Amino acid sequence: MHEESFFANPRTWVGLAFILFFVFFGKVIWKALAKLLDDHTASVRAELDEASRLRREAEAMLLDARKRREAALAEAQALIEGARAQAERLAAATAAEAEAAAARRERMAHERISAAEKAAVDEVRQTAAEIATAASRQLIAEGLTSEADGTLIDNAIAQLPTALRAA
Repeated sequence: MHEESFFANPRTWVGLAFILFFVFFGKVIWKALAKLLDDHTASVRAELDEASRLRREAEAMLLDARKRREAALAEAQALIEGARAQAERLAAATAAEAEAAAARRERMAHERISAAEKAAVDEVRQTAAEIATAASRQLIAEGLTSEADGTLIDNAIAQLPTALRAA
């Protein structure tokens, strides 16, 4: 078998070309690969920074939402307490108004009863006066003479100033 020399072997030239290719272009390729990897690293770092910033914003928004929720709950509680107090005041006012209305109605009923009693007493007095007048007329017509009439009239006139002072 025939042995070829080192430089005559095509594999040697391919290997040598491969090594020379990487020596001459390896730096350029390495720089390009390094730049590509650095760019990718910077992109990932920027994305991580953006994610971190977004997380901080989300946490701040969550904290703000919790504060607003607590404030809304406190405001709602205050509104409920205010409504309760107002309902109690309204209930007390309504009860007082109902009592006042009942007292007015009772007073009006008493006034009506008093007016009815007075009217009844006045009616009884008037009736009694009419009966007494009728009886007096009859008595006077039956038993008084003209001399007795004159005496009665004189006595009535004499008692008139006293009766007027009493009235």
